[in-house]
Amino acid sequence: MSQRMQQGQPMIVMSEESQRVKDRDAQEYNIQAARAVAEAVRSTLGPKGMDKMLVDSMGDVTITNDGVTILKEMDIDNPTAEMIIEVAETQEDEAGDGTTTAVAVAGELLKNAEDLLEQDIHPTAIIKGFHLASQQAREEIDDISEDVDADDEDLLRKVAETSMTGKGAELDKEHLAQIIVEAISSVTVEGQVDMQYLNIETQTGQSASNSELLKGAVIDKDPVHDNMPKSAEEANILLLNEAVEIEETDVDTEVNVTDPSQLQQFLDQEEKQLKQKVQQIVDSGADVVFCQKGIDDLAQHYLAKEGILAVRRVKKADVRFLREILGANIVSDLDDFGPEDLGFGNVERDDEDELFYVKGAENAHGVTLLLRGSTDHVVDELERGVSDALDVVAQTVSDGRVVAGGGAIEVEVADRLRSFADGVEGREQLAVEAFADSLELVPRVLAENAGLDSIDTLVDLRAAHEGGDKRSGLNVFSGEVEDTFESGVVEPAHSKEQALSSATEAANLVLKIDDIISAGDLSTDKGDDEGGAPGGMGGMGGMGGMGGAM
Repeated sequence: MSQRMQQGQPMIVMSEESQRVKDRDAQEYNIQAARAVAEAVRSTLGPKGMDKMLVDSMGDVTITNDGVTILKEMDIDNPTAEMIIEVAETQEDEAGDGTTTAVAVAGELLKNAEDLLEQDIHPTAIIKGFHLASQQAREEIDDISEDVDADDEDLLRKVAETSMTGKGAELDKEHLAQIIVEAISSVTVEGQVDMQYLNIETQTGQSASNSELLKGAVIDKDPVHDNMPKSAEEANILLLNEAVEIEETDVDTEVNVTDPSQLQQFLDQEEKQLKQKVQQIVDSGADVVFCQKGIDDLAQHYLAKEGILAVRRVKKADVRFLREILGANIVSDLDDFGPEDLGFGNVERDDEDELFYVKGAENAHGVTLLLRGSTDHVVDELERGVSDALDVVAQTVSDGRVVAGGGAIEVEVADRLRSFADGVEGREQLAVEAFADSLELVPRVLAENAGLDSIDTLVDLRAAHEGGDKRSGLNVFSGEVEDTFESGVVEPAHSKEQALSSATEAANLVLKIDDIISAGDLSTDKGDDEGGAPGGMGGMGGMGGMGGAM
């Protein structure tokens, strides 16, 4: 407790429940929390990375090696650890992949910074050195990178395959990479990738090799009535965000009926209401209705009599995607819409897969990736891997630069940073060298996860790069150092730049803190859990919860 003597009496500045960690203790506390997060995901890095089983409080199980998914699902209760998780989320939003690399590098930067702090190097010098190194590293990546043409499908497939290697999609990566590149090509207009025209649907019961790319949309629903048509060609399609049901009152009401005829009047009025709604749909000229909400049984009967195909409880995301490919407006009020709000296209029913295929006009370029897997867990992990690959290929098309993978880019940039450090004055030079050492974590972890000797691997990689082979990386399957670019291990340059930028900013933010003042437990959990960190490390302020997710 912080206090001060005044007229012989202590003046209380902080409450009794508050906690404070200062100076080296605060830096050590923060660094240990950040490193704990990085250590949690390191074993998932690379083609030979392992998976994590995450069990939430409801008992739902997620099996994945996707960095951002692991960190989001883990029960982390520490403010510094959550700052590192933001690195993964930023990397996912900006680059689509490379989340594990970003978090691991951030943890390694802080580990090396701790060694510098023990040498009495001031945090501001380390921060400045890391900033200089990060800027120089991004420039070196741009210099090393090679341009890729948006029409170079072979190279784009390699990018997609590299992204999926080591994930649930790896077994069928060649087939999936092909349809991923075709999907990105379908939604690319004048060099710009428009991902809102790309949708992903999943289905269990078949192998991933049966996944396919379909033009238009896929709706995993059934017709609401057996007597409805199951397909419609050149149809007018209504996208409805209003229930075709009896309107409920906003307040609870009670009606006393004294005569059976009065009850019949109520029923007749409800039927009239439904008939009116159906008639409004019929008058608009709609042949197909995709409704986001419910459709009353009686309304289903009337729609079937009119020969209108109707589907209810369609997902909000699917309705929005249908809007894009059909050129329709989403109608929220049946009393205020017309034929101009309808879309136009073809609807086909696949009874075997129990799916609707919806195709828009010829010039519509919306496509759907239908991913298939044997079980829910398999198809969920497949979707995560394919989503990352889609983002990576889209980023490559937009950015137009790629680099060799397998740790090649990290070793080359580290080598160049050491040369750059010779021209940096002051103690910042040591920070630049520490930054270079941190980059080499990537090939070391790739080797460790593949069961190889990380030291021998790093020595071989350094020797190859010092000999002028800037594309030498680790082949984790053979254990040999080779030209990974020629081997097809290719990654987007933007993803590497973003990973270094996010990791550096997070590390610098943590290093800047020298005082932690908490109103209570040094955790973000406001419950009754004990185990804070009064005056020191004291249990990592809730980091113990991380163990339950591993």
